Amino acid sequence: MPEGPELHLASLFVNETCRGLVFGGCVEKSSVSRNPEVPFESSAYHISACARGKELRLTLTPAPGAQPPQEPLALVFRFGMSGSFQLAPAHALPPHAHLRFYTAPPAPRLALCFVDIRRFGHWDPGGEWQPGRGPCVLLEYEQFRGVGVGLMHPGCLSRENVLRNLSDKAFDRPICEALLDQRFFNGIGNYLRAEILYRLKIPPFEKARAVLEALQQHRLSPELTLSQKIRAKLQNPDLLELCHLVPKEVVQLGGKGYGPEHGEEDFAAFRAWLRCYGVPGMSSLRDRHGRTIWFQGDPGPMAPKGSKSRKKKSQATQQGPEDGPKDPPPPSKAPPRTRRAQRHLTKTATQQPEATGLQQAPTVPEKGRKKGQQTTSGLRRPQKIKADASPGESGTASAS
Repeated sequence: MPEGPELHLASLFVNETCRGLVFGGCVEKSSVSRNPEVPFESSAYHISACARGKELRLTLTPAPGAQPPQEPLALVFRFGMSGSFQLAPAHALPPHAHLRFYTAPPAPRLALCFVDIRRFGHWDPGGEWQPGRGPCVLLEYEQFRGVGVGLMHPGCLSRENVLRNLSDKAFDRPICEALLDQRFFNGIGNYLRAEILYRLKIPPFEKARAVLEALQQHRLSPELTLSQKIRAKLQNPDLLELCHLVPKEVVQLGGKGYGPEHGEEDFAAFRAWLRCYGVPGMSSLRDRHGRTIWFQGDPGPMAPKGSKSRKKKSQATQQGPEDGPKDPPPPSKAPPRTRRAQRHLTKTATQQPEATGLQQAPTVPEKGRKKGQQTTSGLRRPQKIKADASPGESGTASAS
């Protein structure tokens, strides 16, 4: 799922690609999207973007003299599990482009598209950040941490920071679940929580309040100079500092669908950067929301009872050169048989000369074939995989 760094990279992409472009006409929504229509039309307008946590605001600003007279319109996007922005030729729109902004003629028309394969993403024409979300871990670190008064974002309540609100019941839960609460950790998602906890060797199912209260008690010696304090912080960052620094590392990697190279190469640097999330040798458990948390070592005292951690194996470990046949046998095309018939076929096969490696599958008589049964294949029809729901994106902000 796109997290804070991906939303920030998306805003950089929009600002870079739309700089100098003039858009015109109506905003077009796909017929299958359940999101609201965007009531905006202008002969000439510009597009800019900014991100905050797990939300992105797109602003449509009419050019001077554009018709009809129109006030700027802001749209707030939440990307769900697969949202992103793409710029494409108007005659070759990408699949699943559910919202489209077209450039004005006469130049070859382009379209800025909000692409969402799984359709969990959402946009709000009201232009306001979702109520209840805390300060952005990436761009509003001081407000997020809870240091200093009067620095809060205008859209944030004073309660929406961490160290000032450790009495909140959200911190009764394991630290891995608390890190997904967007009231306090706006921008942190599944892969970020795993990487942050792994670096600090914090068990994911340790009580959140116990972990965070230790930060209030830790104070650097007043005898240290400012440069010494900064060096100590950089060398030994705490959990809240890593909530800021780790997303920043991802942004500095670039890519993630918004680099100069689109495709598999675009994600190579990110996969190499991962130390814990989905990495071979790491263990995993599901939290009470059904989200998988990756970790190393002891899961902690609040781990789900009766659950067993699974350790991801590398491809070489999963099947070595001597673990099984190099070429799996082709699927049988024959219908189910009795044991006596199977023994008869085995005995007959051993008496046949070894001419080829292929075997002719016996056909099923048309008269005895059941209705709807295929005559040429014994393979089962593949079952549909149900997509995981994205908790909390469209309603409450407490999940992710």
